[in-house]
This record gives sequence, structure tokens and C-alpha cells, in this order.
Amino acid sequence: MAAYHGLDVLVLEAHDRPGGAAHGFERRGFHFESGPSLWSGLGRWPSANPLAQVLRAVGEAVPVVSYEEWGLLLPEGQLRIGVGAEPFLEAVQQLRGAAAVEEWRTFMAWLEPYCRAAASLPLLAMRPGLGMAGVLGARGSATLLRQAPRLAALGGAFGPMARRHLRDPFLLHWVEMLCFLISGLPMDQTSAAAMATLFGEWFEPNASLDYPLGGSAAVAEALVRGLRRHGGELRLRAVVRRIRLEGNRAIGVELDNGELLDARLGVVSNASPWDTLNLLPEEGVPRRWRRQSAATPACASFLHWHVGLRGESLESLPIHHVWVGDWQRGIGAERNMLVFSMPSLLDPQLAPEGQHGLHAYSPANEPWELWRDLEQGTSAYEALKAERCGIFREVFSQLVPDLADRIVLELQGTPHTHRRYLRVHQGSYGPAIGADRSPFPGGSTPIDGLQLCGAGVFPGIGVPPVAVSGAMAAHSFVPAAKQKALLQELGL
Repeated sequence: MAAYHGLDVLVLEAHDRPGGAAHGFERRGFHFESGPSLWSGLGRWPSANPLAQVLRAVGEAVPVVSYEEWGLLLPEGQLRIGVGAEPFLEAVQQLRGAAAVEEWRTFMAWLEPYCRAAASLPLLAMRPGLGMAGVLGARGSATLLRQAPRLAALGGAFGPMARRHLRDPFLLHWVEMLCFLISGLPMDQTSAAAMATLFGEWFEPNASLDYPLGGSAAVAEALVRGLRRHGGELRLRAVVRRIRLEGNRAIGVELDNGELLDARLGVVSNASPWDTLNLLPEEGVPRRWRRQSAATPACASFLHWHVGLRGESLESLPIHHVWVGDWQRGIGAERNMLVFSMPSLLDPQLAPEGQHGLHAYSPANEPWELWRDLEQGTSAYEALKAERCGIFREVFSQLVPDLADRIVLELQGTPHTHRRYLRVHQGSYGPAIGADRSPFPGGSTPIDGLQLCGAGVFPGIGVPPVAVSGAMAAHSFVPAAKQKALLQELGL
């Protein structure tokens, strides 16, 4: 976004490809994703998805394939549920009966005005220090004022809102599962605004999910094209060793190769709160801010399973499955939830002809402590990796009984893998900042010229929130009038 506004921008990426958690990689003709698998709001405009708004702003779009159902392996049994209100109600009717259906209808009717409030104000209008009012103009400010009571309610956690209206155990478990998929936190700590946005998209008429052709890497490539279109540059394999300070101002960075790069206006760090601290000198950083950043709680890490399969007779499967082992253990219990994604069912170019690529992961429930003292490549590490990742085969065999005979390629990943490629503290999913206690911090810092973006700042974890946090950081370096003009151009 800074490049869009005419600033000179250089993006430094430590990896050999862009995208962070959204990057992709290839093995023997299989194109795998490293992270995201559930997308929505990318295939239409206008869209409440902040990633769609950022792409639109930089003149880019990503072709998508829409689909309308996903699979679930729950303690209640195997389910296929369509996206949207009515398909879900049909499943609830079969599982729990008419009373649960009416309970859910009543809850969604109550929630609907909050969903409208969440969608009415674009996150792209956020600006450090001014909120939205400084760029929305009179009409937008009036909307802000009308929606203020509901927006205030959305500032907390979603759990109390759900518990106020839901009593049926399955409905509460369902909300808990969706919350954990979105935030890596239980519903009593997940942002109400994030969940209102999700329900607003998924439970509207003609709702669907989108899969970007080319996978999540195609989203990263589109953002890079937008950067370059407006004169920005990207350097790969550019590992930042430290952020250089002069007094209380960020003046540039030093790379691992010793190269010094100067910043005219400032530096933006999208590293995690803990990793950003490691880039800053001990002196010159206010102690209170350092302590607060270092004390940020971290979500757990991931196990990953990337598999190439012989693909005959798999076409009837949904692209995604979510498995939950035992509701009573708690949604965040280790290896109690798994996500499986086979995007080559929608995008055949992602796998060799007649085969499919499968990516599965344990979403933010793998303890770092199990792996902290193990060295990659040792027999103890390999043994634990095989044991912990064995659950993927065990669960997916419920869907594909001859799974063992189909596998032509298998890659297993651990928190060490996650840390190595994403360069994130303890291989964490991101900060475990509960909305019941405080919102995610903004991107401003006590160091002049240093802004933060990424999963550690508002609005939080996930590719769309991270994309808009980058826009917020960029807008801290440009006049409010330019940001307002952008919103007018986009019709936001």
C-alpha cells in the first residue's frame, strides 16, 4: 500500500519465496501449501474480506473456484455440510432435532445486526491514532456513530454472546470449533468481531467458499505483482540481522551479509512480537514496551502432513475435512483437531495427472515443549515425528481405507519445521491474545519510524488480517487525505 501511495518501498523476505505462512512449494510435481486452506470473499466485489480490499487497491485479483460444502469427522459421526444457513440447519435437524434448529435460527437472527455492523466499516479505513473517523468522511462517520453500540459489543470475546443464546451442546461445540479454526483460541477468547464477520459471510444467501487457483501461493504472487506495479521492490533470501536505531528513531536495517540499508521514512516489521525484539538493540528500546512484548502469550504450534496420492475414485470427496476427536477434551487439546485439504480436487494443475496432493495440519494444538530440546535429524526427533504425525494416517484412513497403498510421496513437519521456514518464535501460530482481556495491539511502537504489522498486531492472525495490518502500517506514513481518496476510489 505504501508503494501505491508513491513511496519508495523495499520488501525484505528471508525465505526464497514470498508469502510467509501462505507460501507454496513443489515436490515431484505436487504443489503444496504451507498454511492456509479456507478462503472466502475473494471471488466477488464488493467484499468485506480485507484481503480482497487490499488486492483491489493494488489493482490485482486472484481467479477462484467456488465450492459449497466441506466434510466433518466429529464424535457425532461423518458429515458433509454445505456452507450457508439452510444446509447447516438441515444437518442440525438430523443430529439434534427441531428444538436445536429453532435455537440456532433465533441466535442467528439476533446476531445478524452485529454481522452487518462488522461488515459496514472497512478495516482498510483504519489509521494509527485516528481510528476510522479521520478518513471515512461525514457519511462514513455517521455510519460509525449509528453502529457504535454494536461495534462496542464486538470489541470483546464471542463466547459470552454465544452462551447467552445457545444451550444445545452440539451448537456450542460447533461455535467452539469455528472459533479455534479462526483464532487458535477457544470461543471465550476469540474476537467477537472476527466471528461476526465470518458468520456474515458464511450464512448469507448463496454463500460459498473460494479456492484461489494456484493455491495460497497465487495470493502471495498477486500481492507481489501489486507491489511491483506501483514501483516497489522485493528481495528474497534477504535475512535481516537487526533494525538499526539512531537515538529513538529507526533508520534502517542490517542484513545477515553485513549490508546496511537506510530508511528515509521508517521501517515496518512483520516479524512476531518476540522475533522483532530480537532484531532490536537492548539499549534504546523502552523497557516497559520490551517487557510487554516479551510477555506476549503464544499459541501452540503445528504438525504438518503433505502427501501425494494416487487419485482414482477420490473425486467424490469434499476438498476439506475437519476432524475432532473428543469434545470433552477441549477444542485446543493436543492432536484433538486436524484439518485436511485436497485442493487438487478443484485445481488439477496442483498435482500430476491422475494424482492428488493432500495437506493436513494440527491447528495450533501441538506443544512446543515436546520438541524444544530435540535436534532435527536425530533418531529421537525422527521417532517422535513419526509417532506424532501417525495420527494423520489413522484419521484419513476413515475416508480412504486403502490410503497406505495410494501414497506416492509423504512429508511430515513439526514445530521445528514451522519455525525454520516461517522464522517464527517456537513455531507458534501467533500471539494467544484473548479478546476477553485485551484487543490485539496496534502497529505503532515507542520508536519513531518503526511500525509493526503481521499476526502480532490488530486485527490478528490469518492472511486477510495480516494483509490489512500491512495497509495500516503503510498508512501511518502517508497523509489521511490519500487514504481517504483510496477508500473513495474503491467505493468503501
